[in-house]
Amino acid sequence: MVMPLAGRIVAAVIGGLLVLTCVSSVTGTLIVSRSVRSRLTRWVDRAVDWAYRPVVARAADFRRRDRILATQAAAILLAQLATWLLVAYVGFALLLWPFAARGVVSAFTDAGSSMFTLGFAVPAGAAPAVIVFLAAAVGLVILTLQIAYLPTLYGAFNRRETEVALLNARAGVPSWGPELLARTHYALGSGVSTLDTMPDVYAQWERWAADVTESHTTYLPLVRFRSPTPLSSWVTALLAVLDSAALFLALSPKAAPVVPARLCLRSGFICFNRIARAMGFDVPDEADPDAGISLTYAEFLDAVARMREVGFPVERTPEEAWPEFVGWRVNYERAAYAVAAAVYAVPARWSGPRPDGETHMAPIRPARGRPPK
Repeated sequence: MVMPLAGRIVAAVIGGLLVLTCVSSVTGTLIVSRSVRSRLTRWVDRAVDWAYRPVVARAADFRRRDRILATQAAAILLAQLATWLLVAYVGFALLLWPFAARGVVSAFTDAGSSMFTLGFAVPAGAAPAVIVFLAAAVGLVILTLQIAYLPTLYGAFNRRETEVALLNARAGVPSWGPELLARTHYALGSGVSTLDTMPDVYAQWERWAADVTESHTTYLPLVRFRSPTPLSSWVTALLAVLDSAALFLALSPKAAPVVPARLCLRSGFICFNRIARAMGFDVPDEADPDAGISLTYAEFLDAVARMREVGFPVERTPEEAWPEFVGWRVNYERAAYAVAAAVYAVPARWSGPRPDGETHMAPIRPARGRPPK
C-alpha cells in the first residue's frame, strides 16, 4: 500500500518537529550556560534510572550497589547521545519521505547515509539535497558537542571531589556533621583543638557549594557521578558540613564562627534546593520554618554525646539548642534527603532513607594508635 501524498506531508511535519525537539534539547543541554528543562533528556535520565533500579535492588550489599551505580552516569550520557541521534534520524527520514521515489525505506536509507556521513545514498532533487546536508550537519554537531562536553564534565567532577576527599581526611567516612566537629576539636589526639580552622572550612565549602550549584544544574548528569570510593559522596559531604555549622551555631553560639557558618549554610541549602528542583523534585525556594524536620531529638542527643566524648566546648543544653538547630536544618533537609535517595548516596547518619532501606552507617573511626615516645 502506497501512502498518499497528504499522509507523507503530515509525516514530514512530524519529522520537522522531531528535528527541532532534538536540536533544542542538544542546545539546552550542551550549549546554554544555565539549567534548561528538556523533557527528552529528563525521560532518558528516568529511563536509565528505571533500568538500574531492579539491578541495584538485587545487589547483596552497599559496596556491590555502588560498583553497579558507578556506571550509571556513563550510561545516561551514552543514552542521551543515542536518543538525540535516533530522534534526529527518524525526523530527517520523515522529512525525506515525500520526496522518496522508492518509499519510506529509501527515505530512512538516505537519512542514515547523510546523518552518519556514509554517503552511499544520494537522493535526487534540490529539496532532498538540502535536507540531507542538514542531516549531515546535525549528526556531526551532535557528536562533536558531546565529545567537547566530556572534559567540562570531568573538570567539574574533579573540582568537586578534591574538597570531598579533603573532608574525608578531616571528618572520616561516611561523613557526619557531629563527627566533623568532634574530630576537629580532638585534632588527632594532639591535645590542641583546631576549631579555629572551621571558619576556613566553611568559607571553602561556601565557594564549593556555589560551584556545584552552577555546574550540577547546568550539566545534570554530574549529579550521578559517584566518588572514587564507595563510602564517600558529595551529597553526604555537603550535608555533614551544613549539619556541623548548624550544630556549632546552636550548641556554642559564642565560640562558633557566626558569619562563615551562616554563609556556608545559606550557600549549601541553595545548592541542595536548586539541584533538587533541577531533578524534578517539588522543593520550595524557602522552607516553612514551622514544617519541622525528620531528624529526631534522640538522634540529636546522640550527636551531643559524641561531641562531649571528646570535650567539645558545649555552651547550651541540648534542650536549649534543639529549636535553633531545627530552624537551620529545616532549610535543607527535605532537598538533601530527596537528592541522597535519588542518587543512592552512601547511607551516612542523618542523610535520610534510601529506596532499598539500607541501614545507616556510622563513621569509620581509626583504632587508638600508640603515642610517640
